[in-house]
Amino acid sequence: MTILTDAQLAAAQKRIVAVLSFGQILGGIAFGATVSLGALLAADLSGDDALSGLATASVTLGAAAAAIPLGRAAGRWGRRFSLTAGNLFALFGVMVVIGAASLRSFPLLLVGIIMIGAGNAGNLQSRFAATDLASPKHRGRDLSVVVWSTTIGAVAAPLMLTPGEQLGALIGMPPLTGSYLFSFVAQAAALTLYLVALRPDPLLTAQARARDAGSGPALDAGIDRPWVARYAMFAVAGSHVVMASVMAMTPIHLSHMVHAQHGASTSTTDVTALVGVTIALHVGGMYALSPLFGILADRWGRVRTILLGQALLAASLLFAIFVSGEAWGVIVALTLLGLGWSAATVAGATLLTEVTPVGARARRQGLSDSIMSLSAATAAALAGVVLSGFGYAGLAIAESVFVIAIVALTPFAVRRIRASRSA
Repeated sequence: MTILTDAQLAAAQKRIVAVLSFGQILGGIAFGATVSLGALLAADLSGDDALSGLATASVTLGAAAAAIPLGRAAGRWGRRFSLTAGNLFALFGVMVVIGAASLRSFPLLLVGIIMIGAGNAGNLQSRFAATDLASPKHRGRDLSVVVWSTTIGAVAAPLMLTPGEQLGALIGMPPLTGSYLFSFVAQAAALTLYLVALRPDPLLTAQARARDAGSGPALDAGIDRPWVARYAMFAVAGSHVVMASVMAMTPIHLSHMVHAQHGASTSTTDVTALVGVTIALHVGGMYALSPLFGILADRWGRVRTILLGQALLAASLLFAIFVSGEAWGVIVALTLLGLGWSAATVAGATLLTEVTPVGARARRQGLSDSIMSLSAATAAALAGVVLSGFGYAGLAIAESVFVIAIVALTPFAVRRIRASRSA
């Protein structure tokens, strides 16, 4: 592989970030549709609200199962291979979900959502791909730009619920599946984009530069700080657990709240409209301000930005505890939930990357994503049970344990960072 000069490297990095960003816009559409409709479809096909959390559990389980294999594949064959493989999983998953709704099969629905989750594991790797050729001082910014780009697709997907339902009804699709038509087209476009335009492959190029540093200025190869890496993984995973659990149960909570306030005459369209707006604002919070959090992570510090994320998550949980009976309170809670997740995820992923050597990054990043998704899958599966037994406020109280744990572990990570710098 040809070793790039500094000028060529900078130009390649700009192009790669642009391609990854556009791919995230497309990939976010399928993810947003699943987040918005998964719980409602699960409750409808299973006939039990307590099982609705299995939808989010399944999408995160799929991401957990695919994260390590896709990470290892990226380390061996490059990011282009792993990203296109993820898109193929998502394409097949969308078709399976539509088929499950048509057949009224709850188990088949979960299989389809698991496959979409496997595709989302590829989307998650895009943020790491943005750091492969980034300079250390801009690592957080470049990562956050790719995260931010997901805003467009992920916010558009919930807002497409109503036109999607209208289109689906027009052509005879099962209820709550029309939006997946848009998802299928977007995933196919993303797959084509990565195959054609993600060149040079960022990870393979970074590995080549690390192996042949003598031929030109090398990228920061990274100093291995495993204890700090574990803290970064826990901060990302814990924040994701809080976000996924509360988000997964919000559509069910809103449905119950609307029917309690307006009676049995409430239409499905009224519920989906409120859910769509709420989830759109939540997903907007997840991604819209990520460049700001990336800049803060670069300039203010990775750990401080992680703590900012915990403060935002704590504020979200307080709204969910005390104002969950009002639509505006739930909307504020979900928006803050997205913002807190964004700050913690951007800063945590950046910290994980810079404390890991180039040769081990793809493997450790895959492990981080797998832990994050598996933890969230377990929590989301239990969230339906907690919601049924203790209500929305009780769920928020339970999730506060993770915020407290991350804050409590931060001083230990800071001491490790300072010790390694002084060594």
